[in-house]
Amino acid sequence: MTVYRLPPEPVFPPAEEAEPDGLLAVGGDMSPQRLVNAYARGIFPWFSEEDDIYWFSPDPRLLLFPDQFRCSNSLARVMKSGRFDVRFDTSFREVMEQCAKVPRTGQEGTWISPGFIEAYCTLHEAGLAHSVETWCDGKLAGGLYGISLGSAFFGESMFFTVRDASKTALFHLAQQARIWNFLFIDCQVETPHLLALGAELIPRKIYLQLLEQALTKETIKRKWDAG
Repeated sequence: MTVYRLPPEPVFPPAEEAEPDGLLAVGGDMSPQRLVNAYARGIFPWFSEEDDIYWFSPDPRLLLFPDQFRCSNSLARVMKSGRFDVRFDTSFREVMEQCAKVPRTGQEGTWISPGFIEAYCTLHEAGLAHSVETWCDGKLAGGLYGISLGSAFFGESMFFTVRDASKTALFHLAQQARIWNFLFIDCQVETPHLLALGAELIPRKIYLQLLEQALTKETIKRKWDAG
């Protein structure tokens, strides 16, 4: 396999040509057109180093089908308690900044650089990137963000500072995804946390077929409102 050096044009090699660890290409930029082209081809930027951006398409791919979200008894109690106020697209930049700052077990540093934040905020202003936020006592307690194309949501990162806040955000995303007839939520790579919530590993070949199906639906370019 070969890791490709991207040209100035916003194009990508086939996702199937990625390395075993998912690495497909290096270089390029974070322009809106390149990012949209990447996600539409099953590719996403994972981190940058010096002036290079690293683009991935892992095999298998972790997907959460909206009707398969696994709500535990304890999480159901949290939902009933009304502890959290859930909002969509009211604090996108802050969600990204928190995802970059909040430490994760077993992870040193973050791939969410200032350049990533500016690029995804540009997509947010274009109505393509969205956040789901959980608020507790008037403060942002958790949330997630990602890209929406067709009937697919590509989850990028999530955080919490209050227990169950990120799970609550994902629960509400899955709930709205069902209402909006989304085909899947792309969770990208395997984590025990997401597997426990109902996500499953799908071979990349099947994922790309599902992605093609999802992209036949119209992308609604606007900020999201629940309901």
